[in-house]
Amino acid sequence: MDRMDDAPAYPVGLRLRGRRVVVIGGGQVAQRRLPALLAAGADILVVSPSATASVEAMADAGELRWERRAYRSGDLADAWYALVATTDPAANSAASAEAEARRVWCVRSDDADAATAWTPATGRTEGVTVAVLTGRDPRRSAAVRDAVVEGLRDGSLAAPQHRARTAGVALVGGGPGDPDLITVRGRRLLAEADVVIADRLGPRDLLGELPPHVEVIDAAKIPYGRAMAQEAINAALIEHARAGKAVVRLKGGDPYVFGRGMEEAEALAAAGIPVTVVPGISSSISVPGAAGIPVTHRGVAHEFTVVSGHVAPDDERSLVDWSALARLRGTLVLLMAVERIGAIADTLVAGGRPAGTPVAVIQEGTTAAQRRVDATLATVARTVADEGVRPPAVIVIGDVVTVGRSGAGGPARG
Repeated sequence: MDRMDDAPAYPVGLRLRGRRVVVIGGGQVAQRRLPALLAAGADILVVSPSATASVEAMADAGELRWERRAYRSGDLADAWYALVATTDPAANSAASAEAEARRVWCVRSDDADAATAWTPATGRTEGVTVAVLTGRDPRRSAAVRDAVVEGLRDGSLAAPQHRARTAGVALVGGGPGDPDLITVRGRRLLAEADVVIADRLGPRDLLGELPPHVEVIDAAKIPYGRAMAQEAINAALIEHARAGKAVVRLKGGDPYVFGRGMEEAEALAAAGIPVTVVPGISSSISVPGAAGIPVTHRGVAHEFTVVSGHVAPDDERSLVDWSALARLRGTLVLLMAVERIGAIADTLVAGGRPAGTPVAVIQEGTTAAQRRVDATLATVARTVADEGVRPPAVIVIGDVVTVGRSGAGGPARG
């Protein structure tokens, strides 16, 4: 067979459902290629005296047929596509010649120049198949494929859908503040949004990456009138979704950890608006971790409790059993508690928690402005005031504060 010239390959997507595909060889190459052929619905025959355990398992499961023998002339009869991948160069050449004679597109693992088809580096995400060909440089093909697929998945490569979409709202947990800590799905939905209603504590840096046509609304600046703030936000979500827009409600941390996400989901469901909930990395775990504090540690803490400190312990609206928390031996993580840390510390000490219990206050965790201040229950109120600590901050109480004190998380203050 004459060698192919240097003309570029013509890219095409083969629809192989129910069509005969013959694979000559049952080794590692076949093992890597077979899953995609199975996913395409091909009617697969493997011809090989032996096969890897994975290929054999596919045959045993009835996903393909395996004839335990060497290649022989006529194996490619009625085939639409062939993969030739044995360790016998003579058998490969013979099978390739048969494919040429029968006009069957054929991939050869041992000699790409002698093949009539090349296998692209392929990736899939959200209904999109990315296939990359760079001729004789498969590593570059794979690198380009990975870059494109990752960009589509995390939203850094904007490729909005132009066909009809179902309008709705995605409640997206943006994580603790570092834009790299939003989930892949959250970033992709953000890139596809028409309207973004964002909290102050969400990953603000991501908003600057949005296309100019995206309407960004600061939830703190929605005109409330006589309505409660949350009711006004709910109304804005419903209004934009009913206008046919893809709406993202971008929240800090996780939507369901002190984020009123369920209130919004219930309001949207009552209005007949489709809702997607995308969990986020909670600051209750990630911020201590970024500051070098494990919320649990073998031999130190077997549990951790996350508590909202937005209501003081003596406030009749409080739902927290502070006396029970004081008796716990594990870690306490307080959110929204900077302004009430004095009263909370006093209550914990009065309930039996030692006054010398270590405390760490991490302000603006995971961001460039992160700083950590250390104290004890007896001194934390004064330390917070002296250091000028402001929200947002996560407060960690317990012996885990001293674990790895000189390790991850940067230099300490206090």
